[in-house]
Amino acid sequence: MSRLYFFDASHNNFSGPIPNCLGNMSAIEYLDLHGNNFSGILPDFSKSPNLRILKVSENRLDGRLPRSLAECTRLEVLDVGNNMLRDTFPFWLRKLPALTVLVLRKNKFYGEIKHFKNKIVFPTLDVLDIASNEFFGKLSFDLLQATQLRSLKIGGNKFEGKLPRSLVNCSKLEVLDLGNNMIHDPFPFWLAKLPSLKVLILRANRFYGTISESNAESGFPKLRILDIASNKFSGELSIEFLQSLTEMTMMTDGGQANKLDYIGERYYQDSLTIVNKGVELFYEKVLTILTCLDLSNNSFHGRIPGEIHILKALKVLNLSHNSFYGEIPSALDNLKDLESLDLSLNKLLGKIPPQLTSLTFLEALNLSYNQLEGNIPQSNQFGTFSNDSYLGNPKLCGRPLSRNCGEDDLPVPHSPREDKEDSWLDAMSTWQIALIGYASGLVAGLCIGYTVLNELGNKWVYKLKKHGERNRRRSR
Repeated sequence: MSRLYFFDASHNNFSGPIPNCLGNMSAIEYLDLHGNNFSGILPDFSKSPNLRILKVSENRLDGRLPRSLAECTRLEVLDVGNNMLRDTFPFWLRKLPALTVLVLRKNKFYGEIKHFKNKIVFPTLDVLDIASNEFFGKLSFDLLQATQLRSLKIGGNKFEGKLPRSLVNCSKLEVLDLGNNMIHDPFPFWLAKLPSLKVLILRANRFYGTISESNAESGFPKLRILDIASNKFSGELSIEFLQSLTEMTMMTDGGQANKLDYIGERYYQDSLTIVNKGVELFYEKVLTILTCLDLSNNSFHGRIPGEIHILKALKVLNLSHNSFYGEIPSALDNLKDLESLDLSLNKLLGKIPPQLTSLTFLEALNLSYNQLEGNIPQSNQFGTFSNDSYLGNPKLCGRPLSRNCGEDDLPVPHSPREDKEDSWLDAMSTWQIALIGYASGLVAGLCIGYTVLNELGNKWVYKLKKHGERNRRRSR
């Protein structure tokens, strides 16, 4: 097959090792074997100098990356994701002048990513996806001198320290996924300098502090997906911050949705994991119209500002597991495109605004474990939600709950996060009661015993005296 330049065997059920002959084709430019069950190591590609696209993801390959790939000087796309490869970061690939897409995600790559001083590393790189590996250390690597970078995904590793400010040099960056690491830094408002940033994932790190009003002035002009869940953010949700999310305030043109535009390029489509409708969902392709704001599992408090209604393009809104209090803003009815709303595990009170029934695209609603009361609205989508949407609100009544309106108040159920604490307190209380009962019984027993013995002793002494008097009379 010396003249073959295009070979696509993707998404079949091929197994066993990849034949070495596939690495010996001198004319091959496009080789796609992804989505099979190939195992073993990658073949030697030193005899394929014209190779431009190599996709072997979603197999069961192991071993190391073959160093012969450095001789494929025309290589543009290297995708080895979702295998079992084990190696350090392949800095030797920086010799490839045309490398545009490098995907190493979901393997066993490990170690620190060393710092290269005074060297431009991967200057042509458009996509770097090294998520879900075993990398660690501080984020100080000069990969970020790759100023053409459009998508950077480093989530699911053990990176720590602060975000390198050199990221602002990547002016074309659209997707930045840092989730599930150990990054310790305040909210990176300086990323607002990136004019094309559409997706920012900071989930499950150690970010901290308030999202203050003054820092939100510059705004994020293109940001459509913001996930900062499971960090240590605190304070109130400022109106200025909501106003800075400019792209989320713009309704999507209905015609645009029919185009099915995705974030990504021809040989690489951006994928993301987002909690949507109460479930962690993996999006193999991310529609450009998907708009999501997830602030869950932090320490935000105060009222939910009514100005949140300006985010008219939102499809997913998650404010759960915080300490928001006050009433649910009726202005949420302005979010006409909303498909998922989660306000659970807060301190919200009052009635469910009947205006929310106008959200006819709403598929998932979770208001559980708050302090809501009164009738549950019944019209439109609200007729489709189950008991789980309202658990832990003892003063709510009406369908789908079994409690009819007008009945006496029922005992307040505990939220899941209180169960362990309550069971521990119950156990301690039981032991306290037992100990108190035991101690009280012991004291009472001693007192009664003393009284009985004292009484018996007095009677015995009295009898001895009587017996002595009779003996004295007889002796006389």
